[in-house]
Order: sequence, then structure tokens, then C-alpha cells
Amino acid sequence: MKSKLILAVIFCFCFCFTGYCQSSTFESLKFQSKKLGKEVSYSIYLPSDYKTSERNYPVLYLLHGYTDDETMWLQSGEVKAIADQAIATGNATQMIIVMPNAWDTFYINQYDGKFPYEDMFFEELIPFIEKTYRARPQKDYRAIAGLSMGGYGSLLYSLHHPEYFSACAPLSAAIFDDNVMKQRQEYSHKELFSRLYGPGLDYWHKNSVLEILSGLNKDNLPQVRYYIDCGDDDYLLEGNYLAHKIMQEKGIRHEFRVRDGGHSWTYWRTALPEVLKFVSQSFTRS
Repeated sequence: MKSKLILAVIFCFCFCFTGYCQSSTFESLKFQSKKLGKEVSYSIYLPSDYKTSERNYPVLYLLHGYTDDETMWLQSGEVKAIADQAIATGNATQMIIVMPNAWDTFYINQYDGKFPYEDMFFEELIPFIEKTYRARPQKDYRAIAGLSMGGYGSLLYSLHHPEYFSACAPLSAAIFDDNVMKQRQEYSHKELFSRLYGPGLDYWHKNSVLEILSGLNKDNLPQVRYYIDCGDDDYLLEGNYLAHKIMQEKGIRHEFRVRDGGHSWTYWRTALPEVLKFVSQSFTRS
């Protein structure tokens, strides 16, 4: 009788950790955007006790890079395994992670108004997530992060809408100065950046991380915690360093990390545990 009881306990324990109690991920779900006139795909990570609890959870919006989509943080970024491990070891809190598709928009409203992605993100995506899932709808429990194009997008959103996020963690962010942007507009990414930012630099300046940071009033800085990480072999390191210097000069509190590595998933996978730890500190107010 005693041995049967032990076996039953072991069975329940194994069932809990291999099935029902595991975290869940859903890939390429869709919602209809009126602003974009099309469906927007997103993937989502739900923590292990989401099905069994009635609590509401903090949310991390995790943005993908150029040429990627909503699946890449799950596939190449191994979000599920990394988040599960970080939460199990106590380095991160239980959270929802939302990974939306942004195509090649650089997360901005296109200059001619034809594809207002940023408006969609704040006026449709966030409300949809907070209505559909048990997501806490306050700034203190909302964070944003991303890599490359998504790193730029996360920084830009925290500067355009600082009232939305408690923490921002850009990885290998695509931060350009005016000279780099001119080169991309005229040569390397002529069609893309002309479509997004239009001619000249006027609209670009409204969406330039360096320009926005430089124009901040020291008496009215964004109340957002920042964690900036870029590899020492990354071609985007210079732009990240420029942002770091401006933030130092303005007195914006932030963490700045330069580690061994380049512009690769190998690097971003090693960065993600620290991102989850960093945003969790905002969520739990430690």
C-alpha cells in the first residue's frame, strides 16, 4: 500500500513538471488591426501557473530584428527554455512575454502615414493583449526589449511613450547617427529607408534615438530603467556607445554592457537571462 502511494506521488510530480504545469508558448497567433488594414501575427509565452492561477501578470514586449518575424525569439532565441530556467532559479519573476511581428517597419509610423505601426502597437496591440490575457495594465508591470531593429524599436518606444514602460532593455540596437542614416538612405538601404523616413532628415530626427536623447530636458527625464547590451565585435557598437554617452551626460540612469561577441543569436541568447532578471527587478520593485 505504501509503495503504491509513493508511486502515485511520483506520478503526480512528474505529470506536473512534464505537462500541465509547464509554461506554454503559442506561435503566430493573429489579431485584426484596423489601423494597418491587415492581420498582425504575434507569438506569446505564458508562465507555468497561468492555467492554474487567477492572478494577473507583468508583461514583457520582446521585439524581433530586421528580416525576422514573430517566431524568431521562440525558434532561434529559445525564449521558452531560457525563461523557464530563469523563473525556476528565482532570477526572474513569472511573466507574459509577447513577441509581435513588425515586418521591416523599424517599429515606426511610416512618414507618409500609409503604415502607422507605432500607433497600432500602442492603440491596438497593447489593449488587445491586456483584454485577451491576464496582463497587468499598469506601467510598473510593463517592459520592452528587443534586438537590432527591435532594440532600436524598444528604445524609441520608451522615449516616445515613457509613461508605458518601467524598464527597457535594447540588445545590439540599430542606433544610427545622421551620417550613417544618410548613407543608408542614399546607398545601402535606399528603398527601405526612403519608404520609412522619407526624403531628408526631418522625419528621421523625430525617430532618431540619438536626436531624441540629445533634446531631453534634464529636469524631465523618462522614468524608465535602462539596460543596454551590445557585443564588442558588433558593427552597431558605435551607435550604442553614443547613446550611452548622451545618457551619461543627461544623467539618465542605465546599465551599459559590452561583452565578447557579435551580431548573432549566440550573443542574444546569452543576453536574454540578464534581460529577464533586469525587467523582473522593475516588476517586483526590489
